[in-house]
Amino acid sequence: MTSQGSTGQPKYQRIADALRTAVQSGEYGPGDRLPGENDLMATYDVARMTARQALGVLQSEGLAQAQDGGVFVRTFKPLRRRGIERLARERWGSGRSVWSADTEDRELVVNRVEVREEAVGRLADALGLSAGSRVWVRSRRFVLDGKPVLFATSYLPSDVVADSAITRADTGPGGTYARLAELGHEPVHFREEIRCRMPSADEAERLSLSLGTPVVQIVRTAFAEGGRAVEVNEMTLDSASYVLEYEFDA
Repeated sequence: MTSQGSTGQPKYQRIADALRTAVQSGEYGPGDRLPGENDLMATYDVARMTARQALGVLQSEGLAQAQDGGVFVRTFKPLRRRGIERLARERWGSGRSVWSADTEDRELVVNRVEVREEAVGRLADALGLSAGSRVWVRSRRFVLDGKPVLFATSYLPSDVVADSAITRADTGPGGTYARLAELGHEPVHFREEIRCRMPSADEAERLSLSLGTPVVQIVRTAFAEGGRAVEVNEMTLDSASYVLEYEFDA
C-alpha cells in the first residue's frame, strides 16, 4: 500500500509536486541534477520506492530524464506543432517542408526512411480502395536536436503516385503534397484524428522513450478535389517532446 500524507495524497505525489514546483520556479534549471533517491529519503523520511516513484512522475511528464549519475531536468525544448499553419497550401506549394512551420532554425534529421509498394490491407476503406489495390508506403523517423520525436508512415494509392518522386526516398522541395499537386491530385482538405496511449515496445525503441512516457498518435487523411483520399499518414509522437498548437478565428 502506498504511504499517504496528511492530506490523503500519496507521499510520492507530494514529493513530485514539490520537485515540479522547484523546476518551474527555476530553482533547478535545464540540465541540473535533481535530488537523488537517497536525498529524498532523508529529506522526506520515506522509503526508497517512494522516492523512486516521485522521480518517475517527473520523468513520465517529460520534465526530467534519467542519465548516468542521476535524474536531470530535461534540456530539450518542446516542439510546437502548429497544426493548421503547417498544412497551408502556400507552405508546401512554395517548396517548403510542412516541418518548417514547427522547427524554426533547429536541426532536423530524417532517418530510417523506407519506401515500398504493398497491398492496401486495413486502410482500404480509408483510402476508398478495393481489397486488391496497391499502395506506396513511406516510413520515416524525425530526429530534432539529436532527439527522436516522431515517426510517420504514409500510405498513397499506387494508381496516383506510380513512377513519381513519391516512390523515392527524396520527394524533392515541398515534399509529398507538392508532388501530388504536380500529378493533378493537389490536397485541398485535411482531417486529423488524435489520441493518446502508451507505446508498444517497438515504438518506445524508435523514439528512445523513458519508461512510462505515453505517445500521441495522429492519423491524417489528405483529400483531393472531389473528395478522393490521396494519403493516410499515421504519425506517432513522443508526448513529452510536443505541444500541439491550433490557432484559428472564431
